[in-house]
Amino acid sequence: IEHDNTGMNASWFLDRVVVTDMNRPHLRFYFACNNWLSLEEGDNLYVRDLLGSLNPMDVPKNKYIVSVFTADMKGSGTDADVFLNIFGENGDTERRLDSDKDNFERGSEDKFTIEAPNLGRLRKITIGHNNRGSSAGWFLDKFQVVIDDMGNKEVYEFPVNRWFAMDEDDGKIQRDILVGSLQPMIVYNVQVMTGDVRGAGTNSKIHMVMHGTKGIKNSGKIFLEGGAFERRLIDVFNVEICELISPLSRVTIGHDNGAVGAGWYCEKVVVYCPFTGIEQTFPCGMWLDEDENDGLIERELYEMVSLRQKKIKFPWSLWIWTSDVKGAGTDAQVFLQIYGENGKSDEIKLENNSDSFEQGQVDKFIIEMPDIGRLRKLRIWHEKRNPFAGWHLAKVTLLKTLTMEKYSFECGRWLDINEDDNEIVRELSATGALIYRVTICTGTVSGSGTDATVFLNVIGDLGDTGERPMIMSKNNVNKFEKGNHDEFLIESVTLGQVRRVRVGHDGRGGGCGWFLDKVMVREEGQPESLAIEFPCFWLDRNEDDGQIVRELVPAGEGVRLFISYHIAIKTGSVNGASSDSRVFVKMYGEKGDSDKVTLAVSDNDLRNYFETGRTDIFTLETSDIGKINRLLIGHTNEGLRAGWFLDSVQISVPVHGKEYMFPSHRWLCKDEADGKVEVEIYPSETLDIETINYEVTVVTGDVRAGGTNANVFCQIYGDEGKTEVLTLKSRSNNFERGTTEIFKEDVFTITAVDLGVLKKLRIRHDNSQASAGWFLDRVEIIDNKDDTYFFPCKRWLAVDEDDGQLARELVPVDEAFMKKGDDDDEEDSEATLGLEQKMSTTYTVKIKTGDKKYAGTDANVFMILYGTNDDTLINLKASKTHKNKFERGMTDEFTVEAVDLGPLKKIRIGHDNGSAGWFLDWVDIDAQSLGQKLRFPCGRWLDRGEDDGAIVRDLFPNPLQTETYTPVVPYEIKTFTSDVFGAGTDADVFIVLYGRDAVCTQQKSLCVNKRERIMYFERGAEDMFIVELQLEDVGDVIEKIRIGHDNRGVNPGWHLDRVEIRRLLRKGKGSETVIFPCERWLAKSEDDGETVRELVPSDIITEKLSRDGSLKVNEVEVEDALEAHTYTVSVITGDVYGAGTDANVFMTIYGDLGDTGERKLSKSETNSNKFERGSQVDKFTMEAVDLGQVFKIKIRHDNSMVSPDWYLDQVEVYDVDTEEVFLFLCERWLSKKREDRRIERVFYVKAVIPYHFTICTGLDRDASTTSRAYVIITGANLSVTDRLWLDLPDGRRGFGAGSLETFECHGSDVGEIKRVELGHDGATPESCWLVDEVSVAVPTKGVKYIFACKCWLAKDRGDGLTARVFNVLDAEAISISQKIIYEVTVVTGDVQNAGSDTNIFMSVFGINGSTEEMLLKKNEDFERGQEDTFNMEIDDIAPLRKIRLRVDGSGSRPDWFLDKILRNLSTEEESVFTYEDWLSKTRGPKRTMICEMGAMVDEEMMVEETTYIIQVKTSDISAGTDAKVWLIIFGENGDTGILTLKESSKSNKFERKQVDTFRFSEILSLGELSKVRVWHDNSLAPGWHLEYIDVKDELMDKTFRFPCDRWLAKNEDDGQIMRELACANNDCLDLSEKTYEICVTTGDTDEGETKENAWIVLEGRKGRSKEFVMENSSKKKRFLGNTDRFEFSSKNVGDIAGICLGHTPKDGKKVKGEAYWHVVEIVVTERELGNYIFICNSLIPLSPKRDEFMTFECNKSIESFASKARSLVPVKYEIIVITGEEKGAGTDANVFITIYGSNGDSGKRQLRQKFRNLFERGQTDRFLVEMLDMGELQKVRVEHDNSGISAGWFLDRIEVTNTANGVTTIFLCGKWLDTKRADGQIVRVLYPKY
Repeated sequence: IEHDNTGMNASWFLDRVVVTDMNRPHLRFYFACNNWLSLEEGDNLYVRDLLGSLNPMDVPKNKYIVSVFTADMKGSGTDADVFLNIFGENGDTERRLDSDKDNFERGSEDKFTIEAPNLGRLRKITIGHNNRGSSAGWFLDKFQVVIDDMGNKEVYEFPVNRWFAMDEDDGKIQRDILVGSLQPMIVYNVQVMTGDVRGAGTNSKIHMVMHGTKGIKNSGKIFLEGGAFERRLIDVFNVEICELISPLSRVTIGHDNGAVGAGWYCEKVVVYCPFTGIEQTFPCGMWLDEDENDGLIERELYEMVSLRQKKIKFPWSLWIWTSDVKGAGTDAQVFLQIYGENGKSDEIKLENNSDSFEQGQVDKFIIEMPDIGRLRKLRIWHEKRNPFAGWHLAKVTLLKTLTMEKYSFECGRWLDINEDDNEIVRELSATGALIYRVTICTGTVSGSGTDATVFLNVIGDLGDTGERPMIMSKNNVNKFEKGNHDEFLIESVTLGQVRRVRVGHDGRGGGCGWFLDKVMVREEGQPESLAIEFPCFWLDRNEDDGQIVRELVPAGEGVRLFISYHIAIKTGSVNGASSDSRVFVKMYGEKGDSDKVTLAVSDNDLRNYFETGRTDIFTLETSDIGKINRLLIGHTNEGLRAGWFLDSVQISVPVHGKEYMFPSHRWLCKDEADGKVEVEIYPSETLDIETINYEVTVVTGDVRAGGTNANVFCQIYGDEGKTEVLTLKSRSNNFERGTTEIFKEDVFTITAVDLGVLKKLRIRHDNSQASAGWFLDRVEIIDNKDDTYFFPCKRWLAVDEDDGQLARELVPVDEAFMKKGDDDDEEDSEATLGLEQKMSTTYTVKIKTGDKKYAGTDANVFMILYGTNDDTLINLKASKTHKNKFERGMTDEFTVEAVDLGPLKKIRIGHDNGSAGWFLDWVDIDAQSLGQKLRFPCGRWLDRGEDDGAIVRDLFPNPLQTETYTPVVPYEIKTFTSDVFGAGTDADVFIVLYGRDAVCTQQKSLCVNKRERIMYFERGAEDMFIVELQLEDVGDVIEKIRIGHDNRGVNPGWHLDRVEIRRLLRKGKGSETVIFPCERWLAKSEDDGETVRELVPSDIITEKLSRDGSLKVNEVEVEDALEAHTYTVSVITGDVYGAGTDANVFMTIYGDLGDTGERKLSKSETNSNKFERGSQVDKFTMEAVDLGQVFKIKIRHDNSMVSPDWYLDQVEVYDVDTEEVFLFLCERWLSKKREDRRIERVFYVKAVIPYHFTICTGLDRDASTTSRAYVIITGANLSVTDRLWLDLPDGRRGFGAGSLETFECHGSDVGEIKRVELGHDGATPESCWLVDEVSVAVPTKGVKYIFACKCWLAKDRGDGLTARVFNVLDAEAISISQKIIYEVTVVTGDVQNAGSDTNIFMSVFGINGSTEEMLLKKNEDFERGQEDTFNMEIDDIAPLRKIRLRVDGSGSRPDWFLDKILRNLSTEEESVFTYEDWLSKTRGPKRTMICEMGAMVDEEMMVEETTYIIQVKTSDISAGTDAKVWLIIFGENGDTGILTLKESSKSNKFERKQVDTFRFSEILSLGELSKVRVWHDNSLAPGWHLEYIDVKDELMDKTFRFPCDRWLAKNEDDGQIMRELACANNDCLDLSEKTYEICVTTGDTDEGETKENAWIVLEGRKGRSKEFVMENSSKKKRFLGNTDRFEFSSKNVGDIAGICLGHTPKDGKKVKGEAYWHVVEIVVTERELGNYIFICNSLIPLSPKRDEFMTFECNKSIESFASKARSLVPVKYEIIVITGEEKGAGTDANVFITIYGSNGDSGKRQLRQKFRNLFERGQTDRFLVEMLDMGELQKVRVEHDNSGISAGWFLDRIEVTNTANGVTTIFLCGKWLDTKRADGQIVRVLYPKY
């Protein structure tokens, strides 16, 4: 327990703390303190650790005597303050050891006595100092600290023998020391980020405490020394602790406020623990500053769980044994790499301090490695630069600290360039070493040799050799000369099959460029013929692609093994950030990792790399490592300015289409932060990039002078678009004439958007340079799917050869043609029919000029449409809408024709700057044949003098504003009419096509006009139609068709033989015909009288163009065609007046495989007169192809005939074939006059639930937006709602700055919410939006989540995202009252003028509580004789007892005649409330605007009417009043509403000693009464002393007494004029014995039952009952699936919190084997207390022992009314109201509060105090209000009356404390109550925080 030491007198003497378990209040824990918490008093500590005990007298105090020995050496003493924290098994205690009186001097012993709780056995101590004073450094002796534990009579020794000094040893001034030993420490990596806010940095001393799970263990206070803590910097610390406490539950961070400018803005803390591999992020984002916000300088930070990373690396202990041989030691830097079955470690650098690796010595290191499986081998080497570098290594031992696996690697050899075999690399293994002979062949091209240092890495299946420098050539002194074959020996562990070789040089020296011909590798002793050859070419910065490191693969395997990684490295914009050092990277992926590569040649050729604020881009070619998990980056720390500030790294992998972002923001510098020069960083996000690599090989023909030096350009076209014009150039001499052996091939890698299937290639050159003519043989392109495209040319591109063209368009030819050497372009031989005629596309283009000053332009505007197939340039000349185009605020329309561009990807629009700029708002493009209307937002200037000065812009379609409709596709449909008498028809024939998953076309008539209808469909005819169907692509399979006719004309009957449907194949290489046999009549008078048939396909005929141009025909039978099913439809008409209809009814059934189409329900099988009132059932039969799972129906009528209005009760669809029943509850009118006047309705089987959202927009300048916002909610199992659009009511657009908007949406129930996505559809810069907070409430689940967002959703702000995903783990979850969805039907009476448009309010009363007053959300006005149905969310208070309705008399027709209200519960239980009278001031006998109706369930009235006689006794004090008095009575069935005490037996009411009697008749009885609320209006002579109130219920003949004996007066007693009085009848309660009834439900499985007995014990708040045995009376097995009842009496145990259940044999004999009893549920009932429900669902094992039982907590308790009423005792509540700190936060209005608890509500109470200005900005106001005990508080409603000058009020929060039990409930608000701000509300309902 601690305090923050602020305020005037902060010192505090604490006696003790008592903690009570509220479920079992007899459990109390006492924490004795008996000490000061103070900076001035006692031991100056204001933090104490207290130990608990169940005994109030037990004070577990202990004394510890601490002896501290300072060493006897120079400078060992300290003046700093020393801190000590002792950790024991019961907790820890932190103390400052006094350093005033010359303590801690050289060679001295200091003793301290510490009083603390008893910590049990001591485990460790943390000791350190704060580095204050002139000589702070301190050296502790070998036995530094001895602690004598007086209470437990033990002495503990803590050996240390280390410095505590910044400038000695390892620079630590604090250490963890374990008892008596040198156990290994755990090093935590801590990163502290300072925020990017002005003045964020600090010079104060920062400290932190890390707390383990549940806060049980902690690290003690750690001082983070040596950090800079400057703005935007990350400081990195390694903290040693000897406890494993990861994952942490929280982190405490703070500072000592010691320096000038001490305030610090901490952004976040990241802690990584190598043992668990968990990295946790603790966001802070707040000031630690006495002058900012809340003034705290120490904060508790909690983890943002969604950011947790698991980086599995395990710690290993490594021992290195240097041999005991003369000169064995080394001063060189030693490196190590370890290989295992699953991979390898990084290169590990072993720090060589002055005394490491000495002769005969063992050095120990702690290293970290990922899990690489069993270790296989180890490579160890050193840098031979030192003169004493030679080293004789004996062996290496590795121990995995977690699993204690141990490996030993024997060596016993020199690593020395002058000893043994002169190698300084050794591979040590478990399997013995091998020698590889490597031959390196340098080419014979001029300048091919090199003097650079060459290195080589041989890579095999089992590992690699690492990069070995090629120093000692076995056959040549001068290595790597032109034409040399140099041989080298590499000794290594076996690599398995050699797969690749990585070779390179360091690029140093004059002629460092090298043409490497090939590398040959073989095992020593193998013949040369078995060597593997690896061909290569230039390694030269100035030749070819400029790479000087390559990975080679064996000859013949192709070069496709490698892929490119583009690495962009951004150096920070910090002073001195640049580096001269050489930077290296290594990537780790799922499939492996890359080698460590030095970045030597950049793509953007900046030469001087890694300069401040610059981005350098490098390309790495390496084998595919899969998804990148992490990146190692560092530098060699060479050069004058080696230190480097790395901002971030971005790696894009075009082949995978991925881009990885690695944030770093840290120094890599020996002298900054943690001194690291290499780090591992992890990707913060992975983006998809839409680019892939194309490898383009250009083959120049072998013709004299065939090569060219001109610049060559090419452009590739594919299905999905085309590339830009690409320049084909590389760094060496291209396009040379082919030599005689092979053609000259030039290979280029092109990165471009994914083009899909390639269509054509355009290639040209610019005719520059001498001899520009070029003979192109062919171009080959390989894409990322390894598809190869051949584009043959074999022609000149030259002015003076062939046809003089410099450009050629080439088309791809199949490989088969290339093999044949046949290079004709493939030609379509057949001019096939109608379908093959291509259509051009018509685009309608609309261009909107912005509504800004000078927005218009007269310049010439052009536009390029980029489709996925091609593009086209258009000059926009003729606008269809305006003669003067592009004027301010106008929309111009143009029509554009283009051939097959494919879907549009982007447009480019610009002008020639002819006159002035232009502000373009947006461009709309509508293409019917594509079924797309695209919106290209711009919202920017095209003006040399505005914005960025561009007058041409590329615009992209905004996907959220794209309107897609079904495009039109041509189908060729042939109908074959049978050759039968009368087969032809003149009716209108229509058709519908169905694909997979119920996708279908719209219905289309085959004939356009009557002439055609007469012409076609004749007997024996074959008719062909080309029909353009708007087709939601039905996919490759047409599952079924529906064909029918309208039965008009002469002899409409039609006998159809079959239908054939043909369509083109996707690639235009043929067509497909599907045959649908029918062979039936479609006629009213034939067969089954149906004129519509559904047909399924029998055969599919495919015609394809074969290579030789002939047609290849292939016919297949359709295998699993859908079957035809029969559906029986039962339609039930409701039993209400006028329910039947004579109109024609039509119905469509929808399943997941398709729909039936609209069918008329014509012939009822059960009734001649269909659809009549009286629950009549009409049955119809439909034939349709299998619909699968039926999920919705659409039903309508045509409103014809005399009385078309129809009340449909329900529809049942029965699938005769599968025997499945689908039920649709309708219960709605289909009528033009009733309800919502609709005659077509859709009914679903599926349930949706309401979601409530609030969105708070920020206050920044551009915070508002006019975009449409949406939310998507994701639940468990990845179930997702649709995109829920948040459209503002009353057609408002947009979210204003500072606004608070509320929405209600309906979406599918996703179960437990996991994530919430919020986004908007805006794409222009002006559509930025700053969201402060989002909340999602799910009333049906009783939960609400609040997400603090505080970030931009904008293209050009923040991180550029317009959508955010919030994780529920980061939300504040609040319990709100759970709601049930009720369907409410309101019936207005059928009398004159019965309808009304007034506001109607409803309150509902049930056994389990009542609702607040709710406004009925009716669809429209209530009209005479009409039923209106709507859904309402109502608290879970069932069973319902009554409802109260109130009309407020607003509107033009305030009078309403209500017939009745029906409530249909989801549980099918229906409650009917009947009134049949007026609600009106002016009509009807009652002249009332309020009515109450009792519930009628199953014809039974739930509540009766009664008369209440109320007697009010005024006390015998001068206490009378003339004020108006009101009363509300509360009972089992709710309350009476407000009763005005007006008509009394006495004329002068409420006089001294007087009893006034009031009668209220025709009131619904409340049953047993609990309390009354009485108040007056404080008008005339208002003071009133009330003695009691009696209420007599005449129906029950019972009087209830409510004693008061208090004042209701503003200036007497506590000043309250409203009192709640509890009923006195309930007081007498028999507390001696109670009878408990126990209902036991057993599972209905055979294993569940038992013959034996069971026993139960009740645990209550007041104690525990004795055991009660539940006898199993019968011989046969009992309890099977039954519910058994038992009764037993016991002492009163109070509220029951838990039960213990046992299962015991009858006669106590031993149990053989295992036997169980399966208990499902137990309900314990006590008449006066209520029901307690325990859902057990467990197997209770049979056991004779009484201590073997299972315990269950109470799941739900239903308190009896009597018990609730008894708990109503007067309690004082302290209400604390805290007004916010915002400008103008205070209010002068009157504030009112209503508190709701489990025992009811408090009524509306005004919060007022005399002589005080309340609710001012930043002020805290306290009120004491007496109320009857509310029970557990559920919510508060706070409001003000908007009076006074500045009524607006910003309420921060309200805290309500029940002073009787000390429980405080906090209700957070943080919102305005202001008619002019946020959502304009001055009422808020707040829910408790926890």
